[in-house]
Amino acid sequence: MFDALLSREDPEPASRRRTKNILLVDDSESVRVATRLVIESCTNFRVCGEASHGVEAINKAQSLNPDVVIMDLAMPEMNGVEAANLLKKRIPEVQIVLFTLYADKVNAPLSEAFGVTTVVSKNDGFEPLVHCLNGLLGPA
Repeated sequence: MFDALLSREDPEPASRRRTKNILLVDDSESVRVATRLVIESCTNFRVCGEASHGVEAINKAQSLNPDVVIMDLAMPEMNGVEAANLLKKRIPEVQIVLFTLYADKVNAPLSEAFGVTTVVSKNDGFEPLVHCLNGLLGPA
């Protein structure tokens, strides 16, 4: 039985396989926990760290070098758009997903000018967030 498991061919060579690292930034611990559970249920995604506000996000992103930062808009110390602006200046290749309850109030062109890749509404649940990650990083 174990021989059969070990001998199965992997359709994608190891050189092309890569887990995508995601930094979660939200002032609500329960939102971070729920988001982590959803993300880590996707096989190619891994939460590499968490932060509770924008300043902490910038510091962690610089040391963790995530592929994507999922960030709330309304947070203490520094909001998501301000943090996105600084992050993009320091790590230009990082993708930033604003995951917020206030998606309908976000000015998309302005947020893009500040470094936000896309905006996803928390009101729509986690499925649109996973769909967004698949679009940015490839299917999980």
